[in-house]
Amino acid sequence: MVQLILDNVGLDYPIYHSSSRSIRKHLALSTRVGGRISSGSSASVTVVQALRDINIDLRPGDRLGLVGHNGAGKTTLLRVLAGIYHPTTGTVTCEGLRMPLTDIHVGQDDEATGYEMILIRGLLMGLRRSEIEAKIEEIAEFSELGEFLDLPIRTYSSGMALRLFFSIATSMTADIIIMDEWITAGDEAFIKKANARLQMLVDQAHIIVIASHNRSTLQRICTRGLLLEGGRIKHSGTLDEVLDAYGRA
Repeated sequence: MVQLILDNVGLDYPIYHSSSRSIRKHLALSTRVGGRISSGSSASVTVVQALRDINIDLRPGDRLGLVGHNGAGKTTLLRVLAGIYHPTTGTVTCEGLRMPLTDIHVGQDDEATGYEMILIRGLLMGLRRSEIEAKIEEIAEFSELGEFLDLPIRTYSSGMALRLFFSIATSMTADIIIMDEWITAGDEAFIKKANARLQMLVDQAHIIVIASHNRSTLQRICTRGLLLEGGRIKHSGTLDEVLDAYGRA
């Protein structure tokens, strides 16, 4: 059965050769962001406690929306859910294929051609070379980049690069989709096509997790909500309950 479970998960970031005093001063400006900061085993190491005591149980049909102020831990939590970050404490149990749509530009090589970038990104997504090669034509057609796919990424505009990386990232279906905001790419006509593809993937997935500041996007997709503050869960429940709590935060 498809499931994604976090049991008492915590995540620490060691920061080496940093100024503990300046980081602590920054944290003192707000108690809502950044988790806790403590000294490591060496004076030259600062440990950021990015997540603490995170418990989440997701089953088929769950659509979870993450909310919280910037720096509350949403993106870090998404990366733990996606298997990109491994927790310092606690366990992550995942059954089913995950599709992280959180860092679609990861692995970008400005000297690589568009076609070479399809291969690089596909490998980073965990696909076998044969699987990537079988999707090249589909990705190329969806991106609408034509002969530009033979040119280095450095010759692309930002919109063209986003078209390519979106086309690669959404070229496969998955049981679990993890998103950091709803992705938009390109001009109006392409955005319409991209939205249709993304909605199809969302409709087909068993579990959805999305972090967003857009209330209407969350209300359109999600049934459950989770409010993060300082790397901890402050409130969880129905989406409406969590959005109300976030509005009062």
